[in-house]
Amino acid sequence: MLTAAPPKTRAWALPLVCLGAAVLYAWKIGDGQFGNTYYSAAVKSMTAGFTNFLFGSFDPYGVVTVDKPPLALWPQAISVLVFGYHGWALLLPQVLEGVAAVFLLHRTVRRWAGENVALLAAVILALTPVTVVINRDNNPDTLLVLFLVAAAYALTRALDDGRKWLWWCAFFVGCGFLTKMLQAWIIVPPLALAYFAGTAAPVRRRLLDLLGAGAVLAVSSFWWIALYDWWPGAKPYMGGSRDGSAWDLVFGYNGFGRISGQGEGGGMLIMRNGESTMTSFGGDPGPGRMFNDLVGGQISWLLPLALLVLLVIGRRWRDAGWLLWGGWLLVTTAVFSFAGGIWHPYYTTAMAPAVAAISAAGLALLWRHHRRTLLPPAIALSAAWAFVLTSRDPSFHGWTRWAVLGTGVAAIAGLVVARSRATLVAALVPLLLTPAVWSFAAAQSTSAGTQPAAGPATGPGPMPPPSPGGPRPRLMLAGGDGTATLSGEQRRILDYARAHGTEITLAVNAEANAVAPFVIDSDATVIGMGGFGGRDDAPPVAQLDRWLAEGKLRFVLSSAGTVPGGPPRSPVQGERQRWIERHCAVVDPGEYGGRSGGPVRVAGGADTLYRCR
Repeated sequence: MLTAAPPKTRAWALPLVCLGAAVLYAWKIGDGQFGNTYYSAAVKSMTAGFTNFLFGSFDPYGVVTVDKPPLALWPQAISVLVFGYHGWALLLPQVLEGVAAVFLLHRTVRRWAGENVALLAAVILALTPVTVVINRDNNPDTLLVLFLVAAAYALTRALDDGRKWLWWCAFFVGCGFLTKMLQAWIIVPPLALAYFAGTAAPVRRRLLDLLGAGAVLAVSSFWWIALYDWWPGAKPYMGGSRDGSAWDLVFGYNGFGRISGQGEGGGMLIMRNGESTMTSFGGDPGPGRMFNDLVGGQISWLLPLALLVLLVIGRRWRDAGWLLWGGWLLVTTAVFSFAGGIWHPYYTTAMAPAVAAISAAGLALLWRHHRRTLLPPAIALSAAWAFVLTSRDPSFHGWTRWAVLGTGVAAIAGLVVARSRATLVAALVPLLLTPAVWSFAAAQSTSAGTQPAAGPATGPGPMPPPSPGGPRPRLMLAGGDGTATLSGEQRRILDYARAHGTEITLAVNAEANAVAPFVIDSDATVIGMGGFGGRDDAPPVAQLDRWLAEGKLRFVLSSAGTVPGGPPRSPVQGERQRWIERHCAVVDPGEYGGRSGGPVRVAGGADTLYRCR
């Protein structure tokens, strides 16, 4: 395997790796950022009551949930209850979960490939740029990765210690399901195949074990879904669903909708060389998606090396470890590459443990059996790809491409000429240098926001005009950039509504990220009526009628659409807008000290304050 470290050094190696990961993930998280403000607002609302906590309410009034099960938000809510509502309290659980994943990956790979390979795998995971960024944010992907690595650990234990660990494996995947739904199930086929191939029990026994694990998986995945759908009392509407059920969310928007699209588009404006371009979040689906401009710098640094290793392992595909990690990487890459619905580059953090394990074990394999034939080309391929990725925007640490080129040439020469194990250690420099630099740069950022990404900064630019007859592009909306501070005019509106309102201080008919600062930056009862992405979330107009009749609703901040004068984002939002215009009157901005000639901009469009009659 890889170069053996002296026992004293080895004893300190893993703690040092975990400490380094902790520094990368925790640096500057106390500087006031709130990560993805959609989830940050929900965490604050979840501390307002048991039902809000149990179901993950986005608003303190318990009107609508977030568009995921709340498992990833529960640790954040508990942290807030203990330490108070601060940005660092929200992100502290993410840091701990990220470090735990690094530690657990080491423990898993060590059982399969030895200590040195395990240490290298832990280092690679810790330095994967997208993993560093996502572990500094409060999206659910951090906890998902931890549960998936825990499932791999339990599966590896099950190969030696029996089916009890297989059931633990299924349980951890189920927890991953309640973190990010069907994405957790992507690795179920590799897990099952690895267990079937890696145990010596009779075929009938193996099949029964897998059936038992399937039962555990079903229960651990769906208990919360059943609890929500069968809950007898009042509960928030299921955000992102079409009919208010968690079941629809699982298999609709957050399920097959992510694969087929089902009309759920989405895109972002990116800035390059001073020009704005509209693109889908992760680029067009296809075999090249993992290597494109938006995704390549997040995860693909060692992906060519990992794929090359999987091509040359031959009979070793019979080994359970290669089936586990190779299957994890290939299946996840295929699903992510061809997903036609909403798909974000930061999802690729779920590939990072497999890339790390395969790259580390593959380097050891090539060193032992192909050190002068395949190992030099593998190093050259990885160094060349790092050069390409860095050259896409040389203004962002472009010096590393020349460092990678120089160290790569030196490492290849050493591998060809010398037999020293030090040459293998030297070969790690061109492989890990640029990802490490990008990771350290990510650790200097104080805001990840809704679209966490490592590398050159991208962001919203001027809105391009829509093409004639074509779909209207969507904006990256206010409040989704890790900030959570209301503007002066927004605060004046809130104060005015608070002074003259009733039980519901203010209802905002806008996309949820635009509502989030109202929830985060005040203690008022503000509800959002647009859902994440402006989908058809609650409340329906019948609920508005009840609130109006009960005297609970007096002020609504609303706009017809994202673009001034444009159409509503969804039919339900349009229906709500028509209700508002029938039952409410426009408040003169002079009454709350606003601009007398123009409405406030909240969700990227012209928003108007209404007083309901």
